[in-house]
Amino acid sequence: GVQRTLKKSKKSPEGVVLIFDDSDMAILEGDGKQQEFKLGRHVSTSFKQKKLAEAKILPRNGMYSTVGFINGQQVNFLVDTGATWIAMNVHQARSLGINFRYIGKRSAVSTANGVAPVYLVMLDKVRVGEIELRNVAAGVLEGSSPSQVLLGNSFLNRVEMQRQGQVMLLKQKF
Repeated sequence: GVQRTLKKSKKSPEGVVLIFDDSDMAILEGDGKQQEFKLGRHVSTSFKQKKLAEAKILPRNGMYSTVGFINGQQVNFLVDTGATWIAMNVHQARSLGINFRYIGKRSAVSTANGVAPVYLVMLDKVRVGEIELRNVAAGVLEGSSPSQVLLGNSFLNRVEMQRQGQVMLLKQKF
């Protein structure tokens, strides 16, 4: 039901490839099958809907933590629905190669330990399980707190979150 302009050998979002075309006909390929269409003939096909990415997180000692990636580097996340952003301390940020003093905006944040200075930065990529999001806000806090990188709402608000028994299931929205 969607019109597309196809270029030879380039796949459409639906997986259709233009193999050949001239002023009289076009040969299209979809699902491994080629079909010839004469000029003016209606083209229609159907494809399976893409499975959305997900991540399953099991509790450890009553807390939900998981391994993930920030800008391609592995981190241990603690899921924190009370955190506004992904949050990390300066040592964690440095080990991830985040130049927070240069790219960050200095601000202050209210934490469980009181008000703390923070650098607000934008992370290029954050991945948890199969879910990868781009341009995710983060806060780099001065000092050694938090001790584990917090997976906050700048990521969590962009996914669906469900509980299935003890498992926390995150699903990509789009």
